[in-house]
Amino acid sequence: MFLRPGRRPRAVIFDMDGLMLDTERLALAAWKEASAALGVPFDSGVAQRMIGRNQADSAAIVRAHHGSDFPVDAVMARSATAYEAIVAREGIARKPGLDALLDWLEDERIVAAVATSTRRARALAKLETAGLLPRFAAVVGGDEVERGKPAPDIFLAAAARIPEAPSACIVLEDSEPGLRGAHAAGIPPIMVPDLHPPSADLLALGPLVLASLERVREHLASLPR
Repeated sequence: MFLRPGRRPRAVIFDMDGLMLDTERLALAAWKEASAALGVPFDSGVAQRMIGRNQADSAAIVRAHHGSDFPVDAVMARSATAYEAIVAREGIARKPGLDALLDWLEDERIVAAVATSTRRARALAKLETAGLLPRFAAVVGGDEVERGKPAPDIFLAAAARIPEAPSACIVLEDSEPGLRGAHAAGIPPIMVPDLHPPSADLLALGPLVLASLERVREHLASLPR
């Protein structure tokens, strides 16, 4: 069974895409556009399984589904270009409740960090574009750890950089790999679903699932110090 926070944490480790930033739908659109441009199939089920994964693991998922001759590197490169074009047109929207949650954490002197499967350089650029970078004490990207989510590496690295003991942290995630990685790190996770609801297998493990970041703030505020 998943760990659940029993007291207010000393630190909160945030996922980025789909949790803080409304970017998963942009990534999905970019992958679809890239697939069409290169004349290869687009499978929404495969795209869903890539959510929360780092670049290497995402490529492995695509190859396992489509075969080793699928031009995954070309699709990823084309998708990145398409994504940047979409962001240039639409910007990067913050998820509702994020600012209020970050304000509350600051008022309560609770440290905030980021642990994202996105490469560090790209993650920093996204957070800078969204005006969020100064609000985090540490940012760990998916290319800075040996194993991606659902391994615990990225969450342990984020806790070490703050630094706080994993047991003094919580993780906020929108993806199943992220929740499983936090649990493996010994950190209680809270799930705020984005494009896809939690699976039946995940729900059977009893995770704490909240509908929004506003609900997260209210829940944390209700916990004893």
